Formats: sequence, C-alpha cells, structure tokens
Amino acid sequence: MPPDGPVTLAVHSLPVIPADQPRRSHWQMWLVLLACAAPVIASYFSFYVLNLRGSAYSDLINPTRDLPHDLPLRTLDGQPVNPVSLQGQWLLTYVPDAKPSCNEGCERMLFMQRQLREMLGKDRDRLDKLVLLPDELTLTPAQLEALVGHEPKVTLLRAPTAALQAWLMPAPGHHMGEHLFLVDPMGRWMMRSPAQPDPGKFKKDLERLMRANAGWDRPGR
Repeated sequence: MPPDGPVTLAVHSLPVIPADQPRRSHWQMWLVLLACAAPVIASYFSFYVLNLRGSAYSDLINPTRDLPHDLPLRTLDGQPVNPVSLQGQWLLTYVPDAKPSCNEGCERMLFMQRQLREMLGKDRDRLDKLVLLPDELTLTPAQLEALVGHEPKVTLLRAPTAALQAWLMPAPGHHMGEHLFLVDPMGRWMMRSPAQPDPGKFKKDLERLMRANAGWDRPGR
C-alpha cells in the first residue's frame, strides 16, 4: 500500500575521489604506452626522418622481420639455444652458404665481419658477431680456431638451412653467403649489406643506425 504522506527521496553521498587521482592515472597510462611504443618510434625516425631509405648503401628491410622464437638454434655440441637469448644487442650476422665447407669467399666474409666490428671504435661493444651455420656446413679446425679462439668471441650456432632461409634472405640473384645481415636489439632483421660489400660504405650504414637508436641495446652483453 502507498504511504499516507508524500514520498521522499533520500540522496546518499558518493565517495570522494581526490582531485589529482584521475590526472595521475592518465599520466601513468601514457608513460606505459610511450615505453611500449619507443622502439617503433625510433625505427620510424631512422627510416623516415633521417631518410636512410634514400641514402643508405645497404638494403633496409621494411617492414622488419622478427627473429622467429621457434628458430631451432643449437650450439656446436648440439645443445638447444633459445632465440630470445640473442636479443639485447645489435647482431652483425653472417650465414654461410649451405655447402660442405667454408670456401675462400666464406672466409673473406668472416674476416670482414670481424674487421667491421673493430672499425666501430668505441661503439664496437654494442655489436655482437653472430654466425649461423647451416647444418650441411663443416668448419675446419683452423676456421673454428679463427672464429672462437680470439676475443671477442663470435656467437656460433647451427640451424637447419630451411629455417634460416625462412627468416633471412639474399638479394635477388645472389647467395646468402654473399651478405652480412644486421639484426637490431629487439631481434628484428632490419638491414642487409650488398653482395660482397665495401667495408667502408657498410660501416657508415652501421654507424648511422646505431647512433639513431642508441638506447636500444645493453653494451657488453
């Protein structure tokens, strides 16, 4: 039954939210978004603002190609290696052709890889040397000593040829072993040298990319 008197409405007080809380939450959200987007912003800055696409000696890979997290990498004694462990530093990568042995051209590219790192001077500690050996390739004891017998040692891993070719690719009309590949600290393939590159010209491309993205890596990994 309705009440005899007029119906009254009671208004209860709402919880009081501090005036600065929404503002603080918005700033925190924007900081998180900025941190996640920083690598992408740096990449676009390198490609478009610095206009590396039009002036680079090497081939810039656009869009970049991520290091596959299921790439079946192994040490020379057969121990599995997680591809994620390679992230954190620039990787100057060489992949010899899938042949029974490393020939003179292969040895020349390995020597160039070592020299290019030293040519970077004070920035050389930001760059790791990575050699990915196809399963078909066998190194001689002298070649193995040249790779791992000196400091800084090269990261030397094996992988099936098909898996390597699904990630890295040579230029049309060329072989994998004619190039050097640059992988950024986020694990993305972003640059390929010309076939049989000129070390001085390729070094300039390395320096420009590393300078434009100086905050990505952990020196001395």
